[in-house]
Amino acid sequence: MKASPDVQFARNGETSIGYAVFGDGPIDIVFVPVFNNLEVMLESEPYATFVRRLSSFARLIVVDRRGVGVSDRYSSDDMPPFEDLADDLVAVLDAVDSARAVLFGFSDTGAMCAMLAARSPDRVRGLILCAVAARGTQAPDYPWQWTDDEWAVYLDSARDGWGTGAYSQEALGLFAPSLVGDAREVAWFTRMMRVSLSPGANLSQEKVFREMDIRRLLPAIGVPTLVLHRAGDLCELVGAGRYVAGAIPGARYVELEGADHWPWAGDQAALVGEVERFVSDLREDEEFEQNRILATVLFTDIVDSTAQAAALGDRRWRDVREQHDRVIRGQLARHRGVEVKTMGDGFLATFDGPARAVRCARAVCTSVESLGIEVRAGLHTGEIELLEGDISGVAVAIGARVGALASGGEVLVSSTVKDLVVGSGLAFADRGEHVLKGVTDPWRLFAAVDA
Repeated sequence: MKASPDVQFARNGETSIGYAVFGDGPIDIVFVPVFNNLEVMLESEPYATFVRRLSSFARLIVVDRRGVGVSDRYSSDDMPPFEDLADDLVAVLDAVDSARAVLFGFSDTGAMCAMLAARSPDRVRGLILCAVAARGTQAPDYPWQWTDDEWAVYLDSARDGWGTGAYSQEALGLFAPSLVGDAREVAWFTRMMRVSLSPGANLSQEKVFREMDIRRLLPAIGVPTLVLHRAGDLCELVGAGRYVAGAIPGARYVELEGADHWPWAGDQAALVGEVERFVSDLREDEEFEQNRILATVLFTDIVDSTAQAAALGDRRWRDVREQHDRVIRGQLARHRGVEVKTMGDGFLATFDGPARAVRCARAVCTSVESLGIEVRAGLHTGEIELLEGDISGVAVAIGARVGALASGGEVLVSSTVKDLVVGSGLAFADRGEHVLKGVTDPWRLFAAVDA
């Protein structure tokens, strides 16, 4: 294997995403490291061995995700939401002419892989999640994560030491205990940090992960899934892996020995062996049919439409309605929304990304003001069932209830939407907990506001 692979680039809009292809096996695996640089990754012997093993039975595509390595960078105040990172993976799949691939995410890249698997099962043959947590910060109902104080200590250490030999020794004790004291790997890790991310970008990226919560996304994953976790992982506790596996329908969970967080450190042969068994099973099952996907549901409604229609008269009101419909359809096209149907004085639409949906809803509410009307909007992200020209499911019911609670000109969203747009720059005001008709548990709702 060459010391440096042939790096290529895929384009997602104006953003360039670096990737490299290894092997030519019968199934595609897209591996997304947390930090990386394709130019120097193979200088680590354990990493190079890991790549060799995976590419012996698959066509392996290693990706420098946006902001990392050879891919386009971003500023600390321009962090992409998970849906944009998922779009980047689709761009890579298109560039390598892969109709459907196995996604291999580990640590915080698991969130972007999980989102793509849930929303676009037609592009994902299988999902591998290694050392992945469903939430970034500890909560009363999620004890397998760092507390705010532990995060503060970690971020201070990373800010002060990123890219130094001393920090490499310290961080290896957390990420790859089996490599502590290996001078060659310490030197490689030190260099890898410098060529992967700047200290500021790393902090910004870590803070996004700290705020992440994908727990409500996991039940919507319908593709075959393998969850791998080492029992002694010090970075992501093993309870996090057990939780992820339990939340994904039909997921296969394998608990491995060892304490290394990095999949290429420690006993990588056992880990890769589980990956090979998983993809071998996938090759034997080529059938695909999925009518349930993750989507963000948008409901809009004109406020006090009956009274306004009476005041304006039938002809004038018809003109206003037609302009209202044009505005909404124009914003849906601009934000990649899909119109499902019109209902009375409102629309039902779906989006493959919650941040796009929030921006679309806010644009709609602002745009219709010139027509002398107010629109309220409600948003929820969850699993929906695709019917002939329609959608159904609990997520649809929740979206409708959220929309009904919105005030004129307001975009009201569920907590799930807020949790999944972390890093997008969108801002929200807490509107408290509400009991939604026909829904068992209360939901905390938020209003989208100016940042």
